[in-house]
Amino acid sequence: MPANQDQLEFWNGRVGQEWTVLQERMDALLSAIHAALMGFAAPRAGEAVLDVGCGTGTTSMALADAVGPKGRVTGIDISKPMLGMARQRGQGRANLAFIEADASQAAFQPEHDLLFSRFGVMFFDDSGAAFANLRKAARPGGRIAFVCWRTPQENLWASAPIAAAKPFLPDTPPPDPLAPGPFAFADPGRIEAVLGASGFSDIDIRKFDGVMEMGRDVDQSAALTLRIGPLARAAAELDDATKAKIAEAVKGALARFKQADGAIAPPTACWLVGARA
Repeated sequence: MPANQDQLEFWNGRVGQEWTVLQERMDALLSAIHAALMGFAAPRAGEAVLDVGCGTGTTSMALADAVGPKGRVTGIDISKPMLGMARQRGQGRANLAFIEADASQAAFQPEHDLLFSRFGVMFFDDSGAAFANLRKAARPGGRIAFVCWRTPQENLWASAPIAAAKPFLPDTPPPDPLAPGPFAFADPGRIEAVLGASGFSDIDIRKFDGVMEMGRDVDQSAALTLRIGPLARAAAELDDATKAKIAEAVKGALARFKQADGAIAPPTACWLVGARA
């Protein structure tokens, strides 16, 4: 099987379509994390930036604004539907381009000042080889900055719905914590080891904690968990009746995260990671 074939099929199938349909909502969910990563990465005017796993283009457009007309941003992703939206949204920006390619294997030149990624680096079959390839895209002394999730237990937006749905889900073995997926870089020791072995130095790993406003109420929030995220993947093949039971269980689990205005906002826990090439 070609490298990252599972992810290629995953992000070009239903999930890629859902992210495209839900683009505005997903950007709102991730807005606090996005702002933290932009501040951490500190893109500067005139820089060349590679946006890894650019998705529907929100991060790429923000980076293009930051580097200005003398800079340039290249967004790279494997998802056709998400890139289609990114290109549409980015029309008219002379300093912004998108390419459809696997960042773990693409042929890069050492021409970027900043390698940037918002949740786009945890899905490689071989993380070491992927980061070694990404390093080839950086100028000498260039830098990398990305955000990734910490443990599921700290990210209750993901783990609380899964726990509530467990009685209705098929029995499966415990997931491999190192397998490609949202939480593949939960262990900061692994991040440091992968980056170091790939030739990066001056590694900086910082905690970022926040909340994710999943919806205006429990109904909207529970419905989202069955469209996007770990529960959606676990329940993808279940019948509608079972999914309805899951939705009711998830509503109960999410109710404890209700804010004064009725919105549902469970905790998020991330690593902000930086290093030098």
